[in-house]
Amino acid sequence: MTRIPSDQFDVTLATSTEDLRAAQRLRYDVFITELGGSGPLVDHDTRLEQDRFDPFYDHLLLREKDSGAVIGVYRLMHPENALKAGGYYCEAEFDLSPLLASGRRVMELGRSCVRADHRGGMAMFHLWSALARYVADHRIDVLFGAASFQGTEIAPIAPSLSLLHQRHLAPPDLRVRAHEKAFQNMDLVAKADLDARTAMTQMPSLMKAYLRSGGYVGEGAFVDHAFNTVDVCLILDTARLSDRQARMYKGQGA
Repeated sequence: MTRIPSDQFDVTLATSTEDLRAAQRLRYDVFITELGGSGPLVDHDTRLEQDRFDPFYDHLLLREKDSGAVIGVYRLMHPENALKAGGYYCEAEFDLSPLLASGRRVMELGRSCVRADHRGGMAMFHLWSALARYVADHRIDVLFGAASFQGTEIAPIAPSLSLLHQRHLAPPDLRVRAHEKAFQNMDLVAKADLDARTAMTQMPSLMKAYLRSGGYVGEGAFVDHAFNTVDVCLILDTARLSDRQARMYKGQGA
C-alpha cells in the first residue's frame, strides 16, 4: 500500500507484533478508558483492547512523524482473510446474508479511532485517504462495519436512529439486519416530529462522514451491553458514490 505523504503524518499497514500492540494500546485508551467499553480478551494489565479477530485483520496505523507515536488506527478485513478467520466480526451482531450473497467483493471496517488531541483535524483525512488506496488495491466493491453510539440508553439517540432509518436505509440487496437477540427498532420518532438537524448533530462524527459519502445503514440497531454501545451497520457501495468519491476509492485522486 502506498504511503500517504504529509509533513505531519505517516500511514502504513502494521507489519509486526509491536505495530499491532501499538494499535491495541490506542484502542484501549479510546474504547476502554475513555468510552467505558469492555470485552472478553481485553487485557487491563497491559492496557490492550484486543479480540480473536485481530490476527486476521490488516491494521492501518497513523503515526506522528516527529514522535513516531500511533495516533490513529483502522482495521480492515477483506474476503480472503475473513475466510481464514471463520467470518466477520459484525456477524455476531448482524445477519450479513444480503451482502455475502451479493456476488460483490466486500470488506469489513472496524475499530476506527484517533487520539483525542488529533480529532477534528487532518488525522482522519489521512486515514480515509489510505483506506481509499487499500480499497483500490484489493478491488473492493462494498464496505461495511459497525458504527457506534456511546452508551446503551435508547431515548437520547432515538431522533438519530429514526433519521438513519427514515433517510438512509440500505436498498434491499444490501440491507443487513440486526440479530433478534439484541434487535433495537430504529424507527422511533414520527417523521412529522423529527428535528433532522438536531438528530444529525447528535450523531458520531465518523457516522456522519459515511453518510456524506453516500453510506447506508442496515435494518435495526444492535445493543452491545458488553462494549457499552448501540451499534448500527454502515454500508458503503463504491458503485453508488459520486464521481469525485469514486475516483478517490479507485486510487485516482480527487
